[in-house]
Amino acid sequence: MNPWAGRRGLLFGWGYEDPDVELRVLPRGRVLAIAAAGETVSALARAGYEVTAVDINPTQLAYCRDRLAGAPATAGRAERLLAAGRAALRALDPRWRRVDEILRDGDPVALLESRRLQGLLAAGLAPLGLLLPAFRHAIPPRLDRVLLARLRRGLAHAPADNPWAWRLLAGRDELTRDTRAAATLVHADVAEHLEQAPRGCYDGISLSNVLDGPDAGYAARLAAAVRHALRPGGVVVSRSFREPRPGEDPGPPDRSMLWGVVEVRRCP
Repeated sequence: MNPWAGRRGLLFGWGYEDPDVELRVLPRGRVLAIAAAGETVSALARAGYEVTAVDINPTQLAYCRDRLAGAPATAGRAERLLAAGRAALRALDPRWRRVDEILRDGDPVALLESRRLQGLLAAGLAPLGLLLPAFRHAIPPRLDRVLLARLRRGLAHAPADNPWAWRLLAGRDELTRDTRAAATLVHADVAEHLEQAPRGCYDGISLSNVLDGPDAGYAARLAAAVRHALRPGGVVVSRSFREPRPGEDPGPPDRSMLWGVVEVRRCP
């Protein structure tokens, strides 16, 4: 079962994945990407890839089409939730009223030591696995603490130059990237699309974190579909909120700072 099938409305107005990962590892040629907010799709297309963007959510797919046509970003559910949290923090903690200044010139890691922030994250994220049972296997216990640790690591390196730091902490879009690009858009479940695609037709596949929700049956189905549609030597990229397993390589760094694992696999 794919629980993403029940998601409707605009979930993401901004992307929370660093497309530089895909640009570094995907072979040149024909690639598939989850449509999402259109930013990874745009980055790949503008770099010369032939991109097919797939999404099971028709609203998200239409938004991706608009972004590729040059429309500005608008807030989705994720951005509205983040904005509410930042507004609460500004009201409760004076440091958060200076977030732009601190990101430019100060130590943004200190913002994460706010007890107000820690309390808000604990209230909102600690029980997330219970509230979203389909995603429980991918949500670490005490996601609030895990996320804070990821942010600390990410903010330790040139935060003023990291557009995702601005998005998360200040609610400002510092990417200023022209998203106009050409891509083929498909409204479909990604496993179904890959099953129906010609064998070996894709050189690379970017799956976002679509495997964070589905059960083992769907995961096996998607893995088989990827093997069918990916050419020998092709590369698939996937992300997950889960923490790395013992001895597991967490993968290349992603400047969005949110993911526990960025998996890059090459098709034999």
